Amino acid sequence: MTQSTSSKLILEIQDGVALVTINNPPANTWDEESLPALEALVDALDADAGVRALVITGQGEKFFSAGADLNLFADGRSETARRMSDAFGSAFERLASFSGVSVAAINGWAMGGGLECALACDIRVVEAQARMSLPEAAVGLLPCGGGTQLLPWLVGEGWAKRIILCGERVNAETAERIGLCEEIAETGQSLARATEIARSAANQSPDAVAACKGLVHKARHSSVDFLTERDAFVALFDGANQREGVNAFLEKRSPVWT
Repeated sequence: MTQSTSSKLILEIQDGVALVTINNPPANTWDEESLPALEALVDALDADAGVRALVITGQGEKFFSAGADLNLFADGRSETARRMSDAFGSAFERLASFSGVSVAAINGWAMGGGLECALACDIRVVEAQARMSLPEAAVGLLPCGGGTQLLPWLVGEGWAKRIILCGERVNAETAERIGLCEEIAETGQSLARATEIARSAANQSPDAVAACKGLVHKARHSSVDFLTERDAFVALFDGANQREGVNAFLEKRSPVWT
């Protein structure tokens, strides 16, 4: 049975969807315990055949996550900076590479590493009262958990610079307009909506989802590659899920994925 290795990450699994709750009050910050725990948890969920999708949210009503605890960097030691940047990078890179669909239910403030966690997810649902920012430059730092790389891909260079270089805080309405989130939910409803989206993804072929997600991510780093797309399509025919999906449709029944 898949379990979290840290009390700062609460795990529940239901109907093929893993719900991960960031539980580090008062602001659900990330630290040297919770970041490796997230990486290990995604490893375990990827190995769990019963899990097809993942939802991550914050405990409480005010914060999704406020990112890193700045007390970690008060001593100005480069050794600390290296250790923490590696921890943030490894954890969120692993979250981004989760083979299923990941949905962030942003139920409050998502700042710094909190927003970077959401950026590592495939889809973001933001509550109407939530605010998002990457305020690192205001304290002499920079986003080191993928923020400078993933944000421009989602919102374009101009808005990425406004958020990162100018410290602009983004509300839910602006986030949806610029592509930072895919949907706005009423206060208290982001988790329900994110879970609904995750469940719809869990009904898809896991092989096809993993292949499609890999191709979409590959497009961030290279020119258009139609040949790789076609090769990936053909590779699906090596597994049973392709036949099951097509025949279930033809037979007018629900597929049983393996």
